[in-house]
Amino acid sequence: MNLEWLFFAELLLLGSCTGFLAGLLGIGGGMLMVPFLTLILSHRGVPDGLAVKMAIATSMATILFTSISSVRAHHKRGAVKWGLVRGLAPGIVIGGLIAGAGVFALLKGAWLALVFALFVGFSATQMLLDKKPAPSRQIPGPLGQTAAGSGIGFVSGLVGAGGGFVSVPFMTWCNVSMHNAVATSAALGFPIALANTVGYLVGGWSLPQVLPGALGYLYLPALGVIAAASVLFAPLGAKAAHAMNVRQLKRAFAGMLYLLAAYMLYKGLAAA
Repeated sequence: MNLEWLFFAELLLLGSCTGFLAGLLGIGGGMLMVPFLTLILSHRGVPDGLAVKMAIATSMATILFTSISSVRAHHKRGAVKWGLVRGLAPGIVIGGLIAGAGVFALLKGAWLALVFALFVGFSATQMLLDKKPAPSRQIPGPLGQTAAGSGIGFVSGLVGAGGGFVSVPFMTWCNVSMHNAVATSAALGFPIALANTVGYLVGGWSLPQVLPGALGYLYLPALGVIAAASVLFAPLGAKAAHAMNVRQLKRAFAGMLYLLAAYMLYKGLAAA
């Protein structure tokens, strides 16, 4: 019984932290959730390779709830660029379905962990370097937005994140302000999570149940607790984001991503 209460407390703390960071950085919380949920599932006897996959899928499903809470707070401040959301969303759905229903099930958990570490480390470096985009660079047209959305949805599906670690650098590279990029990324988290969660359910439908409450790659008890806590804390993170300057946001974003990339690199090499 004590172990179950400890498990509940771990999930509650994880959901609170990821919800706050989802609002603060527009990242959906998956960048933090996947490494820690992998650790929690591994301690409950799930093999490392499968633990990574279950953590990724469960993390993505929680973003369905976190995104709604976070984007409401950003929308009240007029920071979400809804035209850009509409332009990127179709490609995001296409990329997410391809990743979640196909490629995700075929790749080994060790490879997914390494892909996670690679993309997170790259995104952190781009953010920390703070290179100024060319003043003339703008968001591409409809075809370019569909292509960009497909890439964001696909990569997000492989690593179980809301896409902020790709979409925020992409938007700032196109001269969207950091605050607008964070807010718009929070709104993009919903179509990303919806497409990929459907894909995970299809891809993992015949998977044997490894834990009570598991549904394919989704671990429903963790999904419920983390989602409830993250929804409560996401508005607090959004409020904090608008009180911070751009440089502070970028440093916080990059520093957190480096730490998580290092942990997932270790997990990937250990499971290989």
